[in-house]
Amino acid sequence: MKKIEAIIKPFKLSAVKEALHEIKLSGMTVTEVKGFGRQRGQEGIENKSQDYSDEFLAKTKIEIIVEDQKVEKTIESIKKAAYSGKIGDGKIFVTNIEQVIRIRTDEKDSDAV
Repeated sequence: MKKIEAIIKPFKLSAVKEALHEIKLSGMTVTEVKGFGRQRGQEGIENKSQDYSDEFLAKTKIEIIVEDQKVEKTIESIKKAAYSGKIGDGKIFVTNIEQVIRIRTDEKDSDAV
């Protein structure tokens, strides 16, 4: 099992959610976050002359746990839905998950997702 974390532009959340529903994935955690990457909070060349007191940009983080065979399809769905072609479209991180346990039923791993 894998954990997929996607950091995206907030206005792309609905599109990503719909793309994930289309491939039959519905459970996810969404968090409002702030951050910056290589551009240090500047969204484009037209903003370079502005003074930045807060370099952190609002982003949305999506976390989803999927079975190994669904990883590539999930990544492609997120990439397609989150793409704008502009700086700051985001990042996707994939990590291994050792175990998943549903608290209410004690189901484990794939049954718990």
